[in-house]
Amino acid sequence: MHQPPQPAQPGPPPQQPAAPVPYGTHVPYGTPETPRVAVRGEATLEVDPEIARLTITISARGADRRTALEDLTRRNNEVLELVRSYGEAVEKLETGAFSVAPEINPKSRHERVRAYHGRVHLTAALTDFTALGELTTRLADLELTRVDGPRWGLRPDSPAYGRARQQAVREAVQRAREYAGALGARLVALTELADLEVEEGPFQPAGVAAPRTRSGYGGPADRDAVAALDLEPQRQTVFAHVNARFTMTPPEL
Repeated sequence: MHQPPQPAQPGPPPQQPAAPVPYGTHVPYGTPETPRVAVRGEATLEVDPEIARLTITISARGADRRTALEDLTRRNNEVLELVRSYGEAVEKLETGAFSVAPEINPKSRHERVRAYHGRVHLTAALTDFTALGELTTRLADLELTRVDGPRWGLRPDSPAYGRARQQAVREAVQRAREYAGALGARLVALTELADLEVEEGPFQPAGVAAPRTRSGYGGPADRDAVAALDLEPQRQTVFAHVNARFTMTPPEL
């Protein structure tokens, strides 16, 4: 049987040409009319430390728990009194972990305690480095007291971080201008500025600024005391990195 002709199916509408992007409009990857330049700005500063931290570990050992606690308490008080005697030179003094643990005789079948060990951990932060060498030496001279440090650092709100960030931004702008200038173009607008990281150089237990005199801290000098350490502060490295994207005028190619 003869079938009648079927009507033609409508095809897809013809594609319209893309409208031109207005000059100065930001697009993710730029256009010939509005090219984009992406750069990275970096800055590295070497600055003097602002704070020095000491870690102090006080130990005691006794045949019974009470003896260990009494010795630990006495030594802890001696350390606290000594550190506090330096007044405003010490910005912060904090007590960390405290422990008293039995030592079991390995040859005993009935878990017999051979001794008790006690420890207290303190952290002292100093901003006056003229007192640091003397305090470190006097602490190390105390009975069963261990001193680690100093660890140098900057304050969280140190102006050095701001200077590094500003320098990194200026470098990014300068670098973008140089790229644009090499093409005969100029920058038009900033489209993005990303702060990658601002970090301080690692702490290392290296030198401290040494005092040249003992006067003013902890009373008169003790003739039997060990001489104060003569050390130098460790310079701190501050890094800043930013990513910046700009639009620029069409280049002259």
